[in-house]
Amino acid sequence: MVSPYAPIRDGIAAYALQTVRQLRRQGNEVDAVSPVPSAARYHLRLTGWRGPLALARMTPEYDRVIVQFHPDMFYPRGCLPAERVAVSLGLALALRRSRRSEVVVHEIDYNRLVAPLQRRAFRTFLDAAGTITVHTKTERARLARALGLPMSRIGVREHNADFEAGTHHDRSSARASLGIPSDAHVFLCIGFLQPHKGFDRALRAFAALRSAASRLYVVGSVRVDEPEYALHAAELRALAEATPGAELRNGYLTDELFDRWIVAADTVVLPYRLIWSSGVMGRAALLHRPVIASNVGGLRDQAPEGTVLVDSDAELLAAMRHAVGGDPGAALPAGPAAAAAPRFRAPAGATAEAILSLVRARASEIRQGSGLPDLGERAGRPSEDRLVALAPLQPPTAGRSGSRLRRDLKRAVARLTRWEIDPLVQHVNALHAAVLEALSGDRSGDSGHG
Repeated sequence: MVSPYAPIRDGIAAYALQTVRQLRRQGNEVDAVSPVPSAARYHLRLTGWRGPLALARMTPEYDRVIVQFHPDMFYPRGCLPAERVAVSLGLALALRRSRRSEVVVHEIDYNRLVAPLQRRAFRTFLDAAGTITVHTKTERARLARALGLPMSRIGVREHNADFEAGTHHDRSSARASLGIPSDAHVFLCIGFLQPHKGFDRALRAFAALRSAASRLYVVGSVRVDEPEYALHAAELRALAEATPGAELRNGYLTDELFDRWIVAADTVVLPYRLIWSSGVMGRAALLHRPVIASNVGGLRDQAPEGTVLVDSDAELLAAMRHAVGGDPGAALPAGPAAAAAPRFRAPAGATAEAILSLVRARASEIRQGSGLPDLGERAGRPSEDRLVALAPLQPPTAGRSGSRLRRDLKRAVARLTRWEIDPLVQHVNALHAAVLEALSGDRSGDSGHG
């Protein structure tokens, strides 16, 4: 099993662990290979072109090789097209040297398949697999179309096929252990705190819901230490603090605690902006909890019976309102802005700035019509919190990725351009400090006037 592996905090790691357990219950001996030290038997640095070659030395020793594929596991961030091609061909070699192989595709960056050479190399990798598996029919069709693969080459396996319940709590004991009101209708957003998860959408919808008998919990942690994710977590905290009945629980989740939260919930909310398939939806189905989810990726195919799929913030609010007080057998009520909006068309020859201005104006119209709070109406000054969380700008570093020659070249370029970069860094940091100082003075003035 080639995959991130427990105890790493990663959805694919949790997925792979449960598959390994199932294979072992069937009488198989299974070794796991992970890209970083973990509970796996072997650890290989799989990113870059050397990773697949190291893997190719191992694959002939096994009767079956299963690769849980995500591009971040093999392709270094910011790598050049030539290296992407080399990685794909190296993976093809590793699979061709195996007796039997399967690639479980969790995600693909289709933008990287536009260039013909990269597309052909990736197709060579998948052609080398005995079996290709995705989790939804939508993704099977999309993958086949992108690479020109026959549909018959791609199998569909339910995301939760090997899932098992990780907790013995019932709803009452789960709530008591988590400090959740026993009589509230509990909405739950759970998973890594990343912008594409859309948890901020659920917080804004809940603010517009204004239901004193309901609670919304956003539960999870930041997966990778990057400024974008840290800023998003700060925004979620500010939104939660400004929304009565909402709470952000930021922290590490064990498998048991993850399932305990789902058992404690009345409705699991998955307001994703972008997703392939959802392990959370699979766990909610396993634990018999209803779901409200965005109609994106392959979620429509994956959704269990009773799932409410939404296409807009207005529909999200309407679905949450229905979950709180509607008749379970009644049709989903239309929200204030549920009527079909006219298709957006930009004027011919419009500049990017003009199109962005039109999009913002249209979004404001939709938000006002839906009853959702506009960004400017949020209390607690989340934009200010984002500024405080924003670290001072640092000059770019050469990094340690790539060959020695590439690293030396990067360092030389950094030294030659330092005299141009440093004044820009100092100026941006001075602007940041000045804005924070001005905001601090503004707060003092507000408090002075009561």
